[in-house]
Amino acid sequence: MDERKGVPGWVVIASIALISLLALAALYAPRFRHPRVVPKVIPTAHPIMPTVDVWLSTEDRRLRLAQQPGLVMSARQSAPADVVIDINTKYQSMVGFGAAMTDSSAWLLQDKLNGAQRSALLLEMFGPPPNLNLNMMRLTIGASDFSLQQYTLDDLPFGQVDPTLQHFNVVANSLEVIPTVREVLSVNPQLRIIASSWSAPAWMKDSENLIGGALLPQYESTYADYLVKYLDTYRGYGIPIFALSLQNEPGFIPVTYPGMDLPAATRARIIKQYLGPALASRNAKTRILEWDHNWDQPEQPLSVLADPDAARYIDGVAWHCYNGSPYAQSKVHHAYPKKDTYITECSGGDWASSANGELLWFTRDLLLAGIRQWARGVVYWNLALDEQHGPHFGGCDACKGVVTIDSHTGEVSRNDEYYAFAHFSRFVLPGAFRVGSTETDKGLDNVAFQNVADGSIVLVMVNSNTSERRVSVTQGQTGFEYTLPPESVATFVWNPDQTHVWVRRVLGWLKSVR
Repeated sequence: MDERKGVPGWVVIASIALISLLALAALYAPRFRHPRVVPKVIPTAHPIMPTVDVWLSTEDRRLRLAQQPGLVMSARQSAPADVVIDINTKYQSMVGFGAAMTDSSAWLLQDKLNGAQRSALLLEMFGPPPNLNLNMMRLTIGASDFSLQQYTLDDLPFGQVDPTLQHFNVVANSLEVIPTVREVLSVNPQLRIIASSWSAPAWMKDSENLIGGALLPQYESTYADYLVKYLDTYRGYGIPIFALSLQNEPGFIPVTYPGMDLPAATRARIIKQYLGPALASRNAKTRILEWDHNWDQPEQPLSVLADPDAARYIDGVAWHCYNGSPYAQSKVHHAYPKKDTYITECSGGDWASSANGELLWFTRDLLLAGIRQWARGVVYWNLALDEQHGPHFGGCDACKGVVTIDSHTGEVSRNDEYYAFAHFSRFVLPGAFRVGSTETDKGLDNVAFQNVADGSIVLVMVNSNTSERRVSVTQGQTGFEYTLPPESVATFVWNPDQTHVWVRRVLGWLKSVR
């Protein structure tokens, strides 16, 4: 007996032997155990029908991008559908959606919101889904009508000139525009910025004034240098410029804010002799966009593109929405199919035609129609304005921003344009292709896309009727039906490839029988 423990020695030895035997049994047990009974229920090969997510907005603002109960697709019916989606027919790839960071918008964001409010709003506007997911922006080179004062980036006392641009500076942008754009880039580093000039410095113009006048011929090369210097200076602040237009609305000479007449022949000459070669030699690619004005004068960009020496440097055509029809975009596209199409300005406002709201017009006539007519990106005018439609220096006195910032309280209101863009920007991701979809009548309009990353399909539909409409949609061998409320916008999203769901179920079954 072990006197210290009070346990007989033979007991200790027997216990050690027993433990050793049990360990050996556990080690070899898998070789001798009975086969496990396989569950009788195994996955079947029946197809898994896609589910459709639905978001709705109504013109009466009762619903604003409100998610609805999902739908389950069914097998395609023999009767013809209202809308047939054909993902094998691909059109343009999408760059994105956005709005202009005018001086007014930047000032409101910096001066009327505190840091936390501003950060929250910029995340909401430019952050990834479920945020608005805007990824494009327009900047003005110098003042526009939505600035607090008139200026360019090389202003001098009357009678002085600066052909070598020694006095070029962006001081006017240093407090509001540049910090705000940098903050947006921290939210979305893939931001695509389009810059447009409203006027050359007064000393370059025959009017010697920022308002009105035309560019003097002897300063055409200097004006190109001025634009290149802008690109370099902004890049130095960490702000790359995706695309550039020579002149905002070159066929319109405003009388209350900066502007400049720049005829087609002058634009072609500047591009082919100065700006085009200067940008072509740079490693940092900045695209040149021609026109940057309304749909009603397609002959303007067509005449510039007809000059092959200019056209070789032009990447695309920029359009505004204030006159004409988006079908002008197709006219130019079909003549020059390798040139891109962008809508770079369109504004809503408190005018008579908007008394009942602007959701349908912006969704149907700007976004949907513009994209069907080859637009790769759509950029609204002011990102933010205040309750008095400003601040602004001349120009539009009834325009609205995507959002309204109360200049007294900082409260943010989301306008109809916000929801029109959201029906696209939250779901149609950069790189998505517009795909084939039946053009319908009966007051129903649609456009469809397929995202590249996950293959999901996005269908945006507008019911312009004052009564509800039942619509049938098919894609491949599946389809669904939905009743659109009167005067409404719907976005449908589904993934036609359910293979990943089947694989997960099989893997789960295999795990259960291991």
